[in-house]
Amino acid sequence: MSNASWETLSNQAVSAAGLVYFLALLAHLVQWAGLRKLPADEVVESGRIAMAARLSVLLTAIAVLAHFVALVGRGMAADPNRVPWGNMYEFTLAGSFFVALLYLAFLRRFRLEWMGPLVVAFVLAVLMLAVIWLYEPVAPLTEALYSPWLVIHVVSAVIATGAFTLGGMTSLAYLLKERSTKDQGYLARLPDLVSLDRISYRLHAFGFPVWTFAVLITGPIWAHQAWSSYWNWDPKEVWAFITWVVYAAYLHARATAGWKGRNAAIVALIGLATLWFNFIGINYFSTSSQHSYAAPTAPLVLIDQHSPEVSL
Repeated sequence: MSNASWETLSNQAVSAAGLVYFLALLAHLVQWAGLRKLPADEVVESGRIAMAARLSVLLTAIAVLAHFVALVGRGMAADPNRVPWGNMYEFTLAGSFFVALLYLAFLRRFRLEWMGPLVVAFVLAVLMLAVIWLYEPVAPLTEALYSPWLVIHVVSAVIATGAFTLGGMTSLAYLLKERSTKDQGYLARLPDLVSLDRISYRLHAFGFPVWTFAVLITGPIWAHQAWSSYWNWDPKEVWAFITWVVYAAYLHARATAGWKGRNAAIVALIGLATLWFNFIGINYFSTSSQHSYAAPTAPLVLIDQHSPEVSL
């Protein structure tokens, strides 16, 4: 296949993933609409509700597969072939992919069936924003990105981002259920507060060492290889460390001070806010970051047809 064919395949796979995510969301809505008609303590679900539940998971898995094809297509479309995170559009595709993938991975272990509509709606919205506002044609990587440490660094960072996002959704669900005066509708189908608090903790406990590996180990090694310095006080480096501090405080407070419930959920959401501000906000608002290659408004490097030199 030619590079253009790979890029076309990637674009078509993104569209297909978006469509199937939407169908999965509809299946979730059918499931939860049916559940509203049953008592909150009903154990046996109707055949239609059970089928909608299975269909929603199946459709989500198919969408994740199409999402993966889109990422592979972006990498194969470049010359030379590369990892699919050379700009903000590709970072967004990768980040949302891992949110959905980790949801499926933890679905049965943590009993996350209730989270399905939130995850699918989130990923679908992110894909729409990426396609409408962030899309860029495939281009070669900048020189700083040609490093095996980039692969290790970004993979670990997006895995942690997916886990923290799921943990943040759980913390938000905890706060909404806690504040609700009428335990009905969707909130009535959420796990109890103790279970939500425990699930949030486990998701954050999984993501934190992975984020530590990305921010404090592979990130500095890659920075030294690319810019001859382990730490440059780059805005992204600073905000990544701030995120690490917040989540470290969250886990430390739970382990030593016994912080649970509402206070822990609030700290977790603060951590999620710093995480996504670092992921998106720095690229828009910072003019000094060495990670500006990821920004959608970064200047393109063009070749002057009348001169062998590269011009900006």
